[in-house]
Order: sequence, then C-alpha cells, then structure tokens
Amino acid sequence: MKTHGRDEFTVTMLILMTLASGAIKSTGAEAQSQSTATNSIAAVGSELEVPKSTIWQQGVGEGFRSTVKTFSIEPGAALGMKIFGSRESHDLALISLSYGHMLGPVIGEGHWYSGNPELRLELFAGGEYSPETESFVGLTPHLRYNFATGTHWIPFFDLGAGVSATSIGPPDLSGTFEFNLQLGGGVHWFLRDNLALTSEVKYLHMSCAGIHPPNLGLNSVALMIGVTWFFGK
Repeated sequence: MKTHGRDEFTVTMLILMTLASGAIKSTGAEAQSQSTATNSIAAVGSELEVPKSTIWQQGVGEGFRSTVKTFSIEPGAALGMKIFGSRESHDLALISLSYGHMLGPVIGEGHWYSGNPELRLELFAGGEYSPETESFVGLTPHLRYNFATGTHWIPFFDLGAGVSATSIGPPDLSGTFEFNLQLGGGVHWFLRDNLALTSEVKYLHMSCAGIHPPNLGLNSVALMIGVTWFFGK
C-alpha cells in the first residue's frame, strides 16, 4: 500500500511539473510575441515620422542655418529731401525684389550682436510722381546683418551700392546712367517658420559720381513693407 501511494504521488508530481512547464513556455511565447508586435509598431511609427525642416540653427530666432536663402517682395514709397546739394524733393513710388543667401552660421554667439551676415541682390523699379512724372530701375548688391534675438522678431541693418537707369534729369541728375547708394534697417516678423512680414526704412541716393553734369543727386527716405520667404536646409 505504501508503494502504491508513492507511485500515485510520483505520477501526480510529474503531471503537475509538465503542466507548469507548458504554462511557462506559453507565457514566454506570449511575452515575446507582444514585444515583437510593440517593436514592429515602433519601427513603423519611426518610418512614418518625417523630421520637420527648419531654417533656424538652433531654436526659433536663434540665428539662421548657413544654407538658408531668402526671397523678398517689398513695395514702398520714398519722400524726397533737399539735402546734400539737391535742388528738388523727388517723391518716389517703388517696388523691390531681392534674393539673398546667408554667408555662414551664426557669429558672435552669446553676445548682443550675434547673428548672420547675408548677401543680397536687389532689383528695384518705380517712378517719380513729384515734381515730375519719370521712371527708374536699379540693380544693387547688398550686405545685410540679421540679429539673433531668440524671438519671432529679427531686426537687421543693411547697406548696398549699385547702378540705376532713370529718366529723371536736371537740375539734380544728368540723365540715364546713375549710381545708387542705400543704407537702412528694418525687422522681420515671422508669421510662421519660413515666412516673415518685413518692414524697413532706408536712405536712397542716386547720382552719377561726376561722370556727367549736373551731379547734385537725388536723395530720399523710403518706407518699404512686404514679405520674405526663407528656404533651404
């Protein structure tokens, strides 16, 4: 009887061990299946996630990447001034198209003057509406410096020198060929990552550098308001 009891006990233990082993294997397989499924979902999510392109070197307003380019459209008006020898006030209406490219990464990081230098090429045209009705067109390379403020407001200063063709004549200008000088500053207000409302005030001078008389010059202060697109990675 004792031998028979031991045999039953042994058989019972073998059955319980077999069942326990099967349960452990089943649990392990289920866990591995869940882990594989989770990894698969993560992999699919990673493939679907497209990195957002940005024009900023770090955060918004903290300076542009060196590869960023710009395109601007700015209409405006200029108030003529009788200064530096000019005999008449030449009031102008004009429109400006410009293309720019950053000359490198942010310089002066950690200082108040940190920012990006930018080389721009501007094509502008328009007309004089006072004291006469005349027209002009100009092509001007510019050097602009964009300050890194860490905000959506990016101020800049700008200077340029180029050539112009105009029908404005005496007593201040000599005729068709004239040089133009520009100096000013403004601000970009970013409406979204790659689009800004741009406004600037600049001094515009035209004269022929004494090639032909008269050479008194045209002087005006222009207010320009438009939009600028920023692109490139």
